[in-house]
Amino acid sequence: MKTATQRRLALAEPPAIDPLMVDRVAAVDWERVTAELDDEGHAILPSMLSPEECAALAAGYEVDEQFRSRVVMARHGFGRGEYKYFAYPLPGLVASLRAALYPRLCGIANRWNETLNIAVRYPDDHAEFLDRCHRAGQTRPTPLLLQYGESDYNCLHQDLYGEHVFPLQVAILLSKPERDFTGGEFVLTEQRPRMQSRVSVVPLAQGSGALFAVNHRPVQGTRGSYRVKLRHGVSRVKSGNRHTLGIIFHDAA
Repeated sequence: MKTATQRRLALAEPPAIDPLMVDRVAAVDWERVTAELDDEGHAILPSMLSPEECAALAAGYEVDEQFRSRVVMARHGFGRGEYKYFAYPLPGLVASLRAALYPRLCGIANRWNETLNIAVRYPDDHAEFLDRCHRAGQTRPTPLLLQYGESDYNCLHQDLYGEHVFPLQVAILLSKPERDFTGGEFVLTEQRPRMQSRVSVVPLAQGSGALFAVNHRPVQGTRGSYRVKLRHGVSRVKSGNRHTLGIIFHDAA
């Protein structure tokens, strides 16, 4: 008989990736994305989800059975609003996105670590990386849905969750700006050594994603590369409701 841990890990085994999602990811201009990540620490992935898929995922926020936990931000000083972490097995659309994006990102992640003299390297296959997380006790899935109403916001933060951290993640906007909500801009800050923080506002359309560094990224200086630390958040929603899908590639302890 399988133990509880073995049953949980079996649920985490990825389903077959939707070929449509593979095609969407392949259609991205990855040369542009890579250059923007190296220059700015973030890049936009256009048209990852259709309006219909966005609406279905946002509506699924009310289906508690597909989530493992709910977090009310104000209770923890995280801001205002709330989010829910998906349980395994992930919804097919979310699992396909996660599995299709990872192979495009692991080369960038490995190059960044090499530049920063970090010994960790990431395998080409996402299931293999998840196995590394699970063997270290990081077995809880991290993809999540976030929900904001009027006056809600998300404080600047990082999604680390344990020893094993994949250095890139994606936030996909499910709501349509100026129709479903106003305000609520996705923001990033960079803290360079001995310098003031730099803020970037990343404009997103419905179904598009922000790809960004989870913790730090390399920046080329006059004396070689150095680490720049990033944090991300959402500005105050002025009106309406805003939903976001978060794709994090490592699991949580």
